[in-house]
Amino acid sequence: MSKTKRFKVVLLSDSTSWINPTVESLSAHLKQLGHDVCRFHDLQELPPADFCFCLSFSKILKKEIRDRFDHTLVVHASDLPAGKGWSPLTWQILEGKNQIPVSLFEADDSVDSGPIYAQRHINFEGHELIDSLRKKLAETTYELCSWFVAEYPRSSAQPKMQKGTESFYSRRGPKDSQLDVNKTIAEQFNLLRIVDNQAYPAFFEWKGRRFVLTIADDGCV
Repeated sequence: MSKTKRFKVVLLSDSTSWINPTVESLSAHLKQLGHDVCRFHDLQELPPADFCFCLSFSKILKKEIRDRFDHTLVVHASDLPAGKGWSPLTWQILEGKNQIPVSLFEADDSVDSGPIYAQRHINFEGHELIDSLRKKLAETTYELCSWFVAEYPRSSAQPKMQKGTESFYSRRGPKDSQLDVNKTIAEQFNLLRIVDNQAYPAFFEWKGRRFVLTIADDGCV
């Protein structure tokens, strides 16, 4: 492997995604290493490239688009094939999990179904709110993408086919942030951990009215 080889890299993310600051940092890092990097938020006129990283991108890339790249890569926060689909990090936190696998895999025709090149684990203590959860996932995403480019082609040499029982998470929406007034805060704390105070805040309904709650960690112990 030549350590001096330079690659063409496409970074693809939704325009409103929380991960975009990290995508910008990844772009700057790869450019500093001499790679040719372009960022996009849609599928129009994607240029051919060695790698296309789909990072928090909500559309499936059809084969005619994937064929423009040597590798079309996705980072997904679950132990594939379990946890395919939408918002895997938040669903698993809601389930009470605090060790989250993060998989780097090749995109395929079926959603989240391609061979896996690498996997990392991120660990939480059970008190982190959405910004801290996303920060760790963003750092791991950055690490996996940087590793794949730096170690290529060795990084792609031994992909693992997905094995086991597949499962799917559905898309979360504002309605999923509703609290149950008959449950304690402790019983619903994992839901409070994953709400977004701006985009989909926690709320409850009482006596025909809707009330919105915000949550923040004040840093005290």
